[in-house]
Amino acid sequence: MQEINAGIFKAYDIRGIYPSEINEDLIYKIGQAYVKVVQPNGKIAVGHDVRLSSEKLSESLIKSLTDAGIDVVDVGLISTEMLYYAVGNFGYQGGLQVTASHNPAEYNGLKMVREEAKPISSDTGIYEMRDLIIAGKEKVDSDTKGSVEKKDIMVDFAQFVLKYVDISAIKPLKLVYNPNFGLEGEVLKKVIEAGNLPLEIVGLNNTPDGNFPKGRPDPFRPENRPEFVELVKSSNADLGVAWDADADRVFFCTKSGNFLEPYYLNALLIKLQLEKKPGSTIVYDPRFTWAIIDSAKENGGNAVVSRVGHSFIKEKMREVDGIFCGESSGHTYFKDFWYADSGIIPLLLVLELVSKKGDLDALLKPYFDKYFMPGEINTEVNDAQAKIKEIKEKYADGKQDELDGISIEYPDWRFNVRSSNTEPLLRLCLEAKSKELMEEKKDEVLGIIRG
Repeated sequence: MQEINAGIFKAYDIRGIYPSEINEDLIYKIGQAYVKVVQPNGKIAVGHDVRLSSEKLSESLIKSLTDAGIDVVDVGLISTEMLYYAVGNFGYQGGLQVTASHNPAEYNGLKMVREEAKPISSDTGIYEMRDLIIAGKEKVDSDTKGSVEKKDIMVDFAQFVLKYVDISAIKPLKLVYNPNFGLEGEVLKKVIEAGNLPLEIVGLNNTPDGNFPKGRPDPFRPENRPEFVELVKSSNADLGVAWDADADRVFFCTKSGNFLEPYYLNALLIKLQLEKKPGSTIVYDPRFTWAIIDSAKENGGNAVVSRVGHSFIKEKMREVDGIFCGESSGHTYFKDFWYADSGIIPLLLVLELVSKKGDLDALLKPYFDKYFMPGEINTEVNDAQAKIKEIKEKYADGKQDELDGISIEYPDWRFNVRSSNTEPLLRLCLEAKSKELMEEKKDEVLGIIRG
């Protein structure tokens, strides 16, 4: 029996502290378990992020796969979206990205996919791998050793994503970009070069550095926003863009210094997607919903709900043939990107949109004026399930749904409370038909959560 912290095997990826919870020995075992569960019949792509431990973990993972007889394509230092591209575009039979996304520097982990970048979640393999390792049954016996091919996919990826927009429509713009010490700044430069885009770029935290010297590489955290917002304003930029460290989440700031909740931008992107593909289905999650559902209906589309999390959303999109999903956490998914999330494609779409139709503040004003929300509010609690039970009883007269946590809806306000899949937190997402009601109900529900 192998002693491991089973808690690092999450709902849709693996994350733990290096080297106490995840290390070269364990990732070797995970690689073997991956082969046993997925049973790939062709090449597997392996990449890694900028974290200091990622390259060593990647080397151990590659050895594990080749020892199991699997041919590996080592795509090296990449963003997570580039792994999805590699697997989907080159027809590989699976892929693994060594990354802990937006977690602090001491963490590392894995995001895993099957062929066509199909996600692997707790329901479709992660827990099975965990159980094999705990039981000491993960080892794969192979008479042959797999090969390793190194492949630089940056230029191919840059050329591919440019197909999502009319690059001739993009006007000269000044862009502040903040990759939070991850790789996406380098990806952006390569995309600009490949498309000869007329952009003036101003970098912030744009030198890749796995130490993450300013702390947790997550631009969505309120304490990480002011520096970015101030640079957008002080440099007189047309807009700003920020990514988390592995660049599968993207956030925007308007030229006036308005750090956008993805909820609002997603409603606008839905409109654009449905203009191109009328009558299609979009997918959304239960955190913030009204603007998303309304945008889909008003633009001739359908809206289908999914559990929170990239693996679950990708599975739901495939199930219902959804063309788009924008999570309020900053993940943005596209059917024609193998139903996967990208950090660079939304930027290109926004650049095209601003070039054609003007400032984001003006374009988003109709949503700001109709849908009121305070953003996601996180609270550490001792017993999350007890709090959710208390909330269900308090609001028993509301329309309730337990797809993911508890969602409760009234005619003029609604909210969702759920436990994080990646952190020890209870998350509150609330919206209302007026700012006053939103503030009142936010304080009311938080009083229960924190009481």
